[in-house]
Amino acid sequence: MSSSKKRLLLNENNMNPKKQILLVETDKYCQELEKEFYLISDERKAKLNSLSNYISRKSKENQLPKLVVICTHNSRRSHIGQIWLAVAADYFQLPEIQTFSGGTEATAFNIRAVKAFQKIGFEISTKNEHADNPIYGIRWREGMKPYKAFSKKYEDDPNPKEDFGAIMVCSSADEGCPIVFGCDFRLSLPFDDPKEYDNTQLEESKYDERVRQIGREMLYVCSNFNI
Repeated sequence: MSSSKKRLLLNENNMNPKKQILLVETDKYCQELEKEFYLISDERKAKLNSLSNYISRKSKENQLPKLVVICTHNSRRSHIGQIWLAVAADYFQLPEIQTFSGGTEATAFNIRAVKAFQKIGFEISTKNEHADNPIYGIRWREGMKPYKAFSKKYEDDPNPKEDFGAIMVCSSADEGCPIVFGCDFRLSLPFDDPKEYDNTQLEESKYDERVRQIGREMLYVCSNFNI
């Protein structure tokens, strides 16, 4: 039985609903995503379940699960995946996991993706706003220390160098990194790149769509954590 179902049964028996720890708007958005798990194909769920099993196994072995989400430029999909994994772990109140992102090259966390997160209730501040590679501070819980997001290569600090799971979210990064040194789990999980719609009438809707899809799938991963 998945941990989400276990929690549901526990809450029904105790008449004590899951404590809300996320910001109100973001928590509501996560509740919506939970209701959309049926949109994930069986083939996709099989991949996501392998990631759930990896996280669960690490925790059962008293090892801190460390996950690095990788795409070519570390500008869009990898950041979205990194952030959503951290949010999903909080939403389902899992034991600690650490999430990171990186690319085969470094650019910047794209402002269009940043704005898509702000639209769904994330509080985001910027350090060195006019730099080529700004550092963003992201909050989805009251009182939390801002979660830092900036572009880097997947092997750069503060990313782990060994015993981590590598999640390849674009096909070019998967092909360009035939070996991710130090990882003990690797998953090819490509998503369409919203960059293709930059400066078009579909730009905003496509970034919203990708943030929603990745959020849905990362919540699904954490909903299947086995205690």
